[in-house]
Amino acid sequence: MVSLRRFDWLLFLPMLLISAIGCAMIYSAYEISLSGGPRTGLDNLALRQAFFALIGLVCYLIASALDYRLWVAAARWLYPLIIAMLLVTLAIADPTFGTRAWLNIGTFGIQPSELARILMIIVFAHILGAKVRNLESPTAFLISAVLLLPIVALVYLQVDFGMALMMCLIWIGMVFLAGVRWRHLAVVATAAAAAIPLVWFQLEAYMRGRIFHFLYPGQDPSGASYNVNQALISIGSGGWWGKGFGQGTQSQLQFLRVRHTDFIFSVFCEEFGFIGAILLILLFAVLVLRLLHIADGARDRSGRLIAGGVAVGLFAQVFINLGMNANILPVTGLPLPMVSSGGSSLIATMLALGLAQSVAMRQKPPDNPLL
Repeated sequence: MVSLRRFDWLLFLPMLLISAIGCAMIYSAYEISLSGGPRTGLDNLALRQAFFALIGLVCYLIASALDYRLWVAAARWLYPLIIAMLLVTLAIADPTFGTRAWLNIGTFGIQPSELARILMIIVFAHILGAKVRNLESPTAFLISAVLLLPIVALVYLQVDFGMALMMCLIWIGMVFLAGVRWRHLAVVATAAAAAIPLVWFQLEAYMRGRIFHFLYPGQDPSGASYNVNQALISIGSGGWWGKGFGQGTQSQLQFLRVRHTDFIFSVFCEEFGFIGAILLILLFAVLVLRLLHIADGARDRSGRLIAGGVAVGLFAQVFINLGMNANILPVTGLPLPMVSSGGSSLIATMLALGLAQSVAMRQKPPDNPLL
């Protein structure tokens, strides 16, 4: 029986606060700016996000109540499930915003790759959670790499480069946390560097265009670089304290496109300024640091890798999204976790944090019970 005294509130409360900020910002960035005013019911994107947040909260509580070791024990069945989900999506998904990553069910869209990302963490926690002496051999490392390739390939074929990149970064982080030998990592780094020219010519034209316009933003200011430039204007115009909730001109006058998804951080900066942006970043920092703390106190290596994998994924996604808003990274289409509009991303993120909560609630007892 797990004691609720081990429930990690420093993991739970920042998640709730960030999710609430996301609902408010979607309302401000999108619904207020509509010519007819905010809509009602689930047509209202802010209310829809709140509905998804409730579903995510249920998933969080269920995941935290279940012993994470049950998921690790089922890892051999989770991997075929991942492949099946991605194959079905690739086969039947209709193109949406240039990708084939979404399954439409009525008025809702589901992105199976978001769930695949979470299940992948469990699978790799099982494989890389071997005893330390087994990591002297490259076997576990090679098995994880071989299993990663079909997942990344299927996600890339869905024309979702951002998600494919995320999965690679999570794998690299988990491999590092597992203690895989540096010589094994050096081989992968060398192979990756050698493959860069091949990967470049295999990228879709729009992907190469995003990288090109990131490097040379002045070449097409009214075209491909338009939204990045508008995002920079939004961030800069917020000053120290911002213009106030719902008062951002770039969003309210609709100069900034996809303002409720990829570039919602720019809207937040315009409305709440530098101080607000720092506070939001600090909330994410608390989550990541808490995840690393949970990983450090995990009962076993699998639990350590689950919490660590969730931390790496959260940090990487936040860093990439903020980087593309500030034009220090190319645009990838990755949302800001729990803030950008999107039910699949929100639910998957909360589910992942629920898995980490499960690890926290089953941590090994402290060496000094009085502390």
